[in-house]
Amino acid sequence: MAEAGDAPLAGVRVLELGAGYAAPTAGRMLRDFGAEVIKAEDPVNGDYARQWVPQKDGLSLGFGRLNSGKRSVGIDLRQQGGRNLVRRLAAEVDVVVESFRPGRLEGWGLGYDVLSERNPSLVLTRISGFGQTGPYRNRPGFGTVAETSSGFAHINGWPEHPPTSPPFGFADSIAGISAAMGTAMSLFRRERTGKGEVVDVALYEPLLFIVGDMVLKYTGLGEVQGRIGNATGAASPRGIYQSADGKFLSIAASNQMIATRLFTAMGQPDMIEDPRFATGPARLEHNDLLQKYVSDWVESLPRDAALAVLEEHEVVCAPVNDASDIVADPHFLERTLVGITGPGGWDSVMTPGPVLHLSGYEGPAYDGVPGIGEHTHEVLGAGLGLSGDELGELVAGGVITGRGDASG
Repeated sequence: MAEAGDAPLAGVRVLELGAGYAAPTAGRMLRDFGAEVIKAEDPVNGDYARQWVPQKDGLSLGFGRLNSGKRSVGIDLRQQGGRNLVRRLAAEVDVVVESFRPGRLEGWGLGYDVLSERNPSLVLTRISGFGQTGPYRNRPGFGTVAETSSGFAHINGWPEHPPTSPPFGFADSIAGISAAMGTAMSLFRRERTGKGEVVDVALYEPLLFIVGDMVLKYTGLGEVQGRIGNATGAASPRGIYQSADGKFLSIAASNQMIATRLFTAMGQPDMIEDPRFATGPARLEHNDLLQKYVSDWVESLPRDAALAVLEEHEVVCAPVNDASDIVADPHFLERTLVGITGPGGWDSVMTPGPVLHLSGYEGPAYDGVPGIGEHTHEVLGAGLGLSGDELGELVAGGVITGRGDASG
């Protein structure tokens, strides 16, 4: 494991005010590359993501994935005393990440105008359903709303079935990664100007960028893209195919060279001379027939045998993995998966590590999921200089977590 000083964000301090998925994802991205992340959460119930299932030994696995290695401070933002503490903490950090509905921070007296008055170099990263501006700014928004309003759900799935949202936090994750990127850019600009700024991320916008071709297709050609299953509508053959042993694999023969290799792998190299399959547009026009040829070939072989032939001919392909396949794969084990520590039974738990790799930095350890307010007295005492008596008064008033209150 690299020394802390090797991390690109070493020395950057982040105050995370968001709960759930998107803002904690941004916090994890920054923590993955060396930032110290102080997570402020409700002193009694904590981040509501702590209640997510599945759980192991009483702790949400999803919460653990996003919050391992952060320092938890239990602060009640509904009380003026709690908001005063946030102002003081914001004066000592480089970044505040929040995911409240637009206007909530301002209503609490925690808007950027207030926070930056004491800390002009502060970067305030804001994640909300529809952004800080525009007619929909005041609407509440979760990932499902972003996945439907962005158009993603409309084009996801098969034409004979209704629009489909993903079974995981797709929009939230992309928004969190985008927020981390925006935060890093703002920190980079701060090095030149000395001034902080606001990073404004709407849950739907990164996802709308990803499906942006559908917008160009309509505005450029007047065509509304529909659901086409595993196809792209842009290249053929491409899809997911079932092999003789019932397992699935993917093939993406999305350009002329790979299509030629695929036909050779299938034992039918002359197909590339067939006018129906000789060019990309021709293959799209005859996609149904071509897909049957490919499906029939894959169905004639066990998956491993089909993949071996495809890889020998340098055709872009992969098995359709489930979680048990992923954790047994030597490539993922070497490069991507890392252990995460938690309660006693977490010794076997693994999580995907950082989303990218830097040659000068080996990456973080996922060395403990904090209990609710576990680091409250450490951060507020040593960090802000609050005395024991002051901390005791805040505990008595329910503003912060008491020393014995921290729990997972």
